[in-house]
Amino acid sequence: MAEILRSLRLYFLLQRASARGAMQYRLNTVIGVVSGAIWQGTGFAFVWVVMHTFPSLAGWGLAEIAFLYGLRLTAHALAMIPLMSVNDVQWIVRNGEFDRFLLRPLNPLVQLMGNRMGIAQFGDLLAGVALLAVASRNAQVQWDVWLVAFCLAAIVGGALIEAAFFLALCSLSLRMVDTFALRIFIDDVFSKFGSYPMKIFGGTVEWLLTFVLPVAFVAYVPASVVLGKLDSPWAPAAPLLGVALIALAYLIWRRQLTHYQSVGH
Repeated sequence: MAEILRSLRLYFLLQRASARGAMQYRLNTVIGVVSGAIWQGTGFAFVWVVMHTFPSLAGWGLAEIAFLYGLRLTAHALAMIPLMSVNDVQWIVRNGEFDRFLLRPLNPLVQLMGNRMGIAQFGDLLAGVALLAVASRNAQVQWDVWLVAFCLAAIVGGALIEAAFFLALCSLSLRMVDTFALRIFIDDVFSKFGSYPMKIFGGTVEWLLTFVLPVAFVAYVPASVVLGKLDSPWAPAAPLLGVALIALAYLIWRRQLTHYQSVGH
């Protein structure tokens, strides 16, 4: 436990240093955040156009799909803000910079995560939270203490699910060097399919997106619980899947780390 707390403290120190560095170029930082929000706004604009053509998708109206979209986007932002620098792992390995992380008395993953801060992802977070707030009012969500707690847990759980797949794929770069195309593909699946009700994709695809690549558990299942569209005894436990998957992803990272070879060998 002491080692975990030490790693967390050093991670926050590294991120604070990264934030201070970013704030030396304030306009660039503001542009990064705003561009992230605008990019996600254009994504929801497409959903808005679709919903004006088809007023209902599998029984979901515009406000309900907006809530689903906001839930997924918020979880995505929380996953990517701390892990964005891990996306650079293939270049760090290729340039031999990863060797420096192994020589320091600190978990290499913590050093990699603290290497830089994802600026645009704060724009994603702002857009996601704003969309959640507006959509929950329009969808007439009846908030209570339990529902608020579940929604917060669902956001964290969804973030952990996305983070788990991202970390596991990035860890393969320690052996395969470049997994960027595969990471882009998985990210597209989460973003494109995760923003809609699973029912519209049909039986086989819905099953694959639920039990093979658990896209449904990032936002669809939690949103269905909050909106009263899913009454199942196992549904409230959906956020726990993220905890299990991130633990598995970290084990994969540790396993791949043992097979790492410096570019000089």
